[in-house]
Amino acid sequence: MIPVRTSVPSRYPPLVTYALIGANVLVFLFQTSLPPQAEEAFIYLYGLVPARYTDPGWALRVGLPPDDYLPFLTTMFLHGGWLHLILNMWTLWLFGDAVEDRLGHLRYLVFYLACGLAASGAHAFVNADSTIPAVGASGAIAGVTGAYARLFPRAWIVLLVPVLFIPLFFEVPALVYLAFWFITQLLQGTVGLAMPDVGGVAWWAHIGGFVAGLVLAPLLHRPRTTYRPYYLDEGVLGFGPRGQRSLPERF
Repeated sequence: MIPVRTSVPSRYPPLVTYALIGANVLVFLFQTSLPPQAEEAFIYLYGLVPARYTDPGWALRVGLPPDDYLPFLTTMFLHGGWLHLILNMWTLWLFGDAVEDRLGHLRYLVFYLACGLAASGAHAFVNADSTIPAVGASGAIAGVTGAYARLFPRAWIVLLVPVLFIPLFFEVPALVYLAFWFITQLLQGTVGLAMPDVGGVAWWAHIGGFVAGLVLAPLLHRPRTTYRPYYLDEGVLGFGPRGQRSLPERF
């Protein structure tokens, strides 16, 4: 299931979302331009390796400063491959504009980084002995989806479901889709506790980011009096300004 459209319109261009996507792409292009050994060293240095903080002796042996906490931030701008990058940036573009519209540019940037830090903290706490670097913006983006679920509980999402190379499209409530996604992360994360340090998806980073988004979104929502009302041509056909289905007009 791939989300391809949401029903919530925005009033202002999502400048911060565009900037975050651009920053992620530029960092990835730099990362992939490095020779293999240099790229691996780059990922270990700026990706999140929890063991560097819980086992300083190991960190010093492999050349990682154990007192450098910058990777909690920089890890959210690194990616493990083109597909990883594309899926993350697609999700950020899809959900970020409406959330940025409601929070405002500066608050949204603070919110995004805070969710990313919460995701990094959750991953480091649950996988304290892991020597594998965790990379990706998915924890911060999970915070954006958590904010979307909190701010637009009546919104709808169009999903693409390919069946035997035939693209099928379905409309589902955003809350149902995001709740299903979050439960999946919880189940996978719980199973992953029995298999530590095997790599793969940082489930608890997703969980931590999503919960942070749920909590922070209403706290950072700017007052309604600070932004203009919608123009008639800004909405999504058939939906109201909060993404809810609107009743058809009678003539």
